[in-house]
Amino acid sequence: LTAYIPSSNPNPTAVIVPPGGGYVHLSMVHEGSDIAQWLNARGIAAFVLKYRLGPRYHDPIELEDAQRAIRTVRADAAQYNISPDKVGMWGFSAGGNLTASAGTRFDSGNSAATDPIDRQSSRPDFLILAYPVITMTDPYVHKGSRTALLGPDPTQAAIEANSPELHVTPQTPPTFLYATTDDGTVPAIN
Repeated sequence: LTAYIPSSNPNPTAVIVPPGGGYVHLSMVHEGSDIAQWLNARGIAAFVLKYRLGPRYHDPIELEDAQRAIRTVRADAAQYNISPDKVGMWGFSAGGNLTASAGTRFDSGNSAATDPIDRQSSRPDFLILAYPVITMTDPYVHKGSRTALLGPDPTQAAIEANSPELHVTPQTPPTFLYATTDDGTVPAIN
């Protein structure tokens, strides 16, 4: 988790940025540090998340990395002059899947944990999904992302668990989602 802290953060909002890359690599500049610098120019703290990838790691490792990032930023809010109730995520492509998963598969933390980070909620306060891989179901799945995240032969239960559109509830954070119809990688139906 790389922190990009602006000289002034009047909001005081923080955004965790998981770059895309099909769960096999990370676009750390175009969908990472460039976004963090854009946010900083607007007075917003940013944290670029370098999460673990397939084929070595599979679900739920990536989600655990995102949840730990949210908890860490919240636990360290005072250090970064941010509000612990203004911690969101802005994910791109497969990072959008990870962001949407964090927004639908969260917990309130463990109040009895000895680690103060583990006491924090893993629910983001808002989501921005940029041309996200939302579904892991056919026919709209980005198959490379599904294979990297779930392995070559995932169960139907794993596919459904990692399709955030199936898990939206009133507790899902407010979400801004955008995509374009000419995206040649992730079908806009996502």
